[in-house]
Amino acid sequence: MATSSPKVTFHRHKILLSVLQVFGGRLSNIDLQKYLFLFTQLCQQDKSYEFVPFRYGCFSFQSYADRRKLVDLGVISPDPDSWQLMQGADYLGQLVSGERDKLILFRDKYAPVKGEALVREVYRCFPYYAINSEIAGKLLSIDEQACVDQQRPRQRVSRFFTIGYEGKSFEQYLNQLIRHNVRVLCDVRKNPLSRKYGFSKTVLSATLESLGIRYIHLPELGIVSEKRQTLKTPADYRRLFDDYESTTLKQNEPALRQLFEIFRKNKRVAITCFEAEECMCHRGRIARTLQQLPEWKYDIEHL
Repeated sequence: MATSSPKVTFHRHKILLSVLQVFGGRLSNIDLQKYLFLFTQLCQQDKSYEFVPFRYGCFSFQSYADRRKLVDLGVISPDPDSWQLMQGADYLGQLVSGERDKLILFRDKYAPVKGEALVREVYRCFPYYAINSEIAGKLLSIDEQACVDQQRPRQRVSRFFTIGYEGKSFEQYLNQLIRHNVRVLCDVRKNPLSRKYGFSKTVLSATLESLGIRYIHLPELGIVSEKRQTLKTPADYRRLFDDYESTTLKQNEPALRQLFEIFRKNKRVAITCFEAEECMCHRGRIARTLQQLPEWKYDIEHL
């Protein structure tokens, strides 16, 4: 008999577990990703999970971070080769009626589609998510593969970007880098740590490398956290950044020159920090200082 589980509190966890439940309680890693992707894309306005194009198509890094938590709770089996519910809890019953009805209808439509047929369905309907696939070539026709090729980022002209992760999911952030064909991400935080999943150095660097984007940490261009403790008003930020520009950037000219050389060699490079707006972040001053170099002749875009 199904029972509810008081352990699961996050709504996105309930969505993930409900998807798993309606498809029989056990799915392969690839099938789970594809069903979860299709449900969020087709049935949710506010998506529980975002995805990036990865080795076998759409992939949510957040879902795997959640998986580790759910394994620790004893809700999902620790078997790395599949997703399997460990108890008879009714997660579907914990959803509001509209979500529950949509998921049941979704299950009825897609339950017959599994394995390679399911992957092909995703690739055909959402070709962007197949651009990094290792198996698209054997699943798609020539015309379908051409649709995937059209989605590949092809920008080659040199362009310098700045990007903050405030207000973005990990996958939204990664997709911005992918779609703009960023080849190197330079982290200009003094201490690249974050309580938000994906944005601490260890996870961020490993994830970027798996997507073919090089990660470089330039701590010399960061601001020590003590100087940020009392920031409240735009005037406080301006004073901090004025001081940063006249001290840190001048004292660390070799690091700034290193950044410029990384950019000249790789052509499409982004610097990253936390704040959404570059005017509220020291990365804006880094970009402005680069523009003042006599050799500078490139466009800068703030993502």
